[in-house]
Amino acid sequence: MLYLIGLGLGDAKDITVKGLEVVRRCSRVYLEAYTSVLTVGKEALEEFYGRKLILADREEVEQEADNILKDADISDVAFLVVGDPFGATTHSDLVLRATKQGIPYRVIHNASIMNAVGCCGLQLYKFGETVSIVFWTDTWRPESFFDKVKKNRQNDMHTLCLLDIKVKEQSLENLIKGRKIYEPPRYMSVNQAAQQLLEIVQNQRKRGEEPAVTEETLCVGLARVGAEDQKIAAGTLQQMCTVELGEPLHSLIITGGSMHPLEMEMLSLFSIPENSESQSIDGF
Repeated sequence: MLYLIGLGLGDAKDITVKGLEVVRRCSRVYLEAYTSVLTVGKEALEEFYGRKLILADREEVEQEADNILKDADISDVAFLVVGDPFGATTHSDLVLRATKQGIPYRVIHNASIMNAVGCCGLQLYKFGETVSIVFWTDTWRPESFFDKVKKNRQNDMHTLCLLDIKVKEQSLENLIKGRKIYEPPRYMSVNQAAQQLLEIVQNQRKRGEEPAVTEETLCVGLARVGAEDQKIAAGTLQQMCTVELGEPLHSLIITGGSMHPLEMEMLSLFSIPENSESQSIDGF
């Protein structure tokens, strides 16, 4: 059996009891290590689970998935995913490969950023399509995702923005030369995401377009959701450029046009103080 097991969002103890029981009896246990990260490292997980973990990077999962599935038809293999197993489309591919090979699978779900964002007080059923914001480069500065933000705003829906994670990435030079040399991990902050969004807004104005989002649009920055030191900050997009939320992982919400009074009251708990250029916001 192939087991896909969600680990939740915080630390080693966020795995479910059912998930932990499966991990402890599997012959091999893989830890997916590129779509998200916990607040603790592999060693802390191994200590709590009582099992050695095999790190599975993007290349392993997407190009050498058969290694993960090897012997899963005659023994139990676990594939651990931060958050929920289906928070990333990559993992659907693993299920399809297993099915084609006649390997049965089972999913053990857990909390994901997709539903945990409700901690800020915005109602989950009022979210529209989720978007990803990637790190810009000198030659690649995509803006196409902004159309989805615009559509959500037109429908009075909030937009959850998942922020870029660069783990085990190669520089263009090393990629071309085939050198297995990797860049240090990078995690996009709310500040960086907000600055890129503001540049898109300015670009649209230069083109004579009316942007769906402005400097004064109400946004919510979240950091380390599910951890004991999670932080939430509600303020304008402009304020998101300077708010201090600390260590990764960060997420950003662009609110819809109109909000329920309860949503507004909840957001007031996390509002950035006025006249604050760079302000640390406490979580719960």
